[in-house]
Amino acid sequence: MSKDERTNSHTVSRLTVHLVWSTKYRYPVLQRDLKVRWRSILIQVCQSEDIVILKGVVSADHVHMHIEYRPSQSLSDIIKKLKGRSSRKLQQEYPELKSRYWGRHFWAIGYGC
Repeated sequence: MSKDERTNSHTVSRLTVHLVWSTKYRYPVLQRDLKVRWRSILIQVCQSEDIVILKGVVSADHVHMHIEYRPSQSLSDIIKKLKGRSSRKLQQEYPELKSRYWGRHFWAIGYGC
């Protein structure tokens, strides 16, 4: 058994996935301080949900993440929390985003894994 595997009373698991999602309309807004703040929000969400970030890259208009998660977590719920919490926080802290993203939708619909 490797030290990277998650153990439970009767199971041993190591579930990983590579996720990709983009900003709405692929606007290149993830730059400078917005990019730094988004990364810190993402780390907070992952720590609170017991998700391990193995690797991640934030580009100007999309995000790549390689994560490890528990078998009891569903991938769609993980994405919902990552996209929803980060969108809400960023739009609260950066009011200039409201002019570009009316309707409070910061991320495009869907994701790739």
